[in-house]
Amino acid sequence: MARLSAGLHELAPNVYAHVFDANAPGPTALVQAGIHGDEIAGVHALEELLEDGLRPARGRLIVVPVMNPAAYRARVRACPPRGDWAGLDLNRQFPGDGAAPEREKRLARTFMDLVLDERPAMVCTLHESQKRYHPEVKPSFGQTLVYGVDPMPATIGRVVDRLNASRASDEEHWAPQHYPVATSSTEVIVDAIGCLGICVETWMGFDLARRVAMQREVVRLLLDDVGVLPFSPGEQA
Repeated sequence: MARLSAGLHELAPNVYAHVFDANAPGPTALVQAGIHGDEIAGVHALEELLEDGLRPARGRLIVVPVMNPAAYRARVRACPPRGDWAGLDLNRQFPGDGAAPEREKRLARTFMDLVLDERPAMVCTLHESQKRYHPEVKPSFGQTLVYGVDPMPATIGRVVDRLNASRASDEEHWAPQHYPVATSSTEVIVDAIGCLGICVETWMGFDLARRVAMQREVVRLLLDDVGVLPFSPGEQA
């Protein structure tokens, strides 16, 4: 796979990447959602942001709203076995295998080739969690920005502070969480290209509309912090 031109690209059947280039030079950011089909707020957030005209002010922005469309349609973590879908967790198939009989492994390879060709400065994957984060409950992820490297990337701390400054209630409190998982897609990508890798986790205890709004805000703040998209306070997230 070569570096993509600006526009809409079908990476695999029913898997699309929206690629935008700004007039001003800058970093590349890749934001994706729907790697787990039952975590839907991130998909809705990216679709809404695209519909609202999200575009980079500098550099390049790549958006993949639905990484795992079959699982997303079924609203389950992994697509139930069907044809060459093997029921595998796509998030655990990286770096993938383009010649594998299982579609999840081939799809993981497609995404891996994308990041190897594009070399984004940031890869952000939108997730959701049924457990509200508490440091004494492991694993628990809801309302965290998860990273796997040490020390914590400065972007994480800055964006968490900004999220907490604008949260609607104390219940929405955000926290950074260091939780390396060597087999996760994010960690495999970070190890391969050395980018900033972030998993955004909203808590499913909030209603869907609020989770979507929070995901939108996180995306815009992250893009602002890495220099791709200016975020104006008071702007609709």
